[in-house]
Amino acid sequence: MSYIVSMSTTKAREPESLEKRLEKRLARKRGDVFLRTDFRDLGGYDQVGRVLKGLVKKGQLTKVGYGLYARATPSVLDGTPIPTKNIRELAGEALGRIGVKTGPSRYELAYNAGTSTQVPTGRVIGVMGRVRRKITYNGVPVRYERVGPSPR
Repeated sequence: MSYIVSMSTTKAREPESLEKRLEKRLARKRGDVFLRTDFRDLGGYDQVGRVLKGLVKKGQLTKVGYGLYARATPSVLDGTPIPTKNIRELAGEALGRIGVKTGPSRYELAYNAGTSTQVPTGRVIGVMGRVRRKITYNGVPVRYERVGPSPR
């Protein structure tokens, strides 16, 4: 009889939702850029996509490309979610995550050398090799400029 009593008094633990497990993993991750494939072991492709879309709606993440998300914080001006880093840093981190080496663009080189007074916006990234991934924020895409030999 003690077995029956103990079974009725103990509650069965409900499994954690995919959203909770994904939020825990986001909290543990070091970088600010996440690929959808970072979470493929937690659930199916569509399930993970739905949860990521929900986190974008909640304002915890922003979408910066296909399968590419960035950590977000509320803006001090109007409260809309904005990335925690500027677009140059996000694009550099994202390209590094997909295996593309980056370097300074000709605009950054000219500004740093003192031959130009125009401050680079960070919307042009110097890449070594070919890149097809489109990275955007607020509808403005990051452009790529070939700066060195292909890393073969």
